[in-house]
Amino acid sequence: MPGKLGRTTKQRLAILRNQASQLLWYGKIETTAARAKELQSYVEKLITKAINTYDDVVEVEIVAKDKKGKEIKTTAYKDGVKKLAARRAIMAKTYDLQEIKGFNEKKSEYKKRTEIQHPLMEKLFNEIAPKYAQRKEELGQGGGYTRVYLLGQRRGDAAETAIIELV
Repeated sequence: MPGKLGRTTKQRLAILRNQASQLLWYGKIETTAARAKELQSYVEKLITKAINTYDDVVEVEIVAKDKKGKEIKTTAYKDGVKKLAARRAIMAKTYDLQEIKGFNEKKSEYKKRTEIQHPLMEKLFNEIAPKYAQRKEELGQGGGYTRVYLLGQRRGDAAETAIIELV
C-alpha cells in the first residue's frame, strides 16, 4: 500500500505529478526520502508504459494539391492506437513543462526552438523510452530505471533527504 506522506489524496497526487514531471525533464531531483521512495514506483510505471509503446508508429500517405492543381503525395508518421493511449495516460499523470527562454535568446529564436507542443512527452517517447528499451534488450533487465541516494538529515527540520535520478 502506498504511503500517504501526511497529505490528502489531492495534495499527494499533485506532489507526485509535479515531482515526476521534474524528474523526467531534468533527470535528477532532490527531495525527502519518503517522497523519493513513493516517486520511484510512480515514475517507473510511466517509463514502462512509454517503453512498451514508443515504437507504435503508423505511416500515413497524405495527398495534397498545389496551386496548379497537381497532386503531391507526402508521407507522415502518426502515433498508433497503443502509443496514443499511453501518451494520453502519461499526460494525465504528469504536468506539461515548457522550455525556458535563454538569457540572451531572442523571442523569435525561442519560438522556433520551442515549436513542439508537449516537450515532456516528446522527450519521454523519443529519448528516454528508446534508451531504456535498448538497455532492457542488452541486459535482459526490465525496470530499475531510477536510483535513490540517501543524503542524510536536512538542517532545520531533520527530514531525511535523498536524490532520485534516472539511471
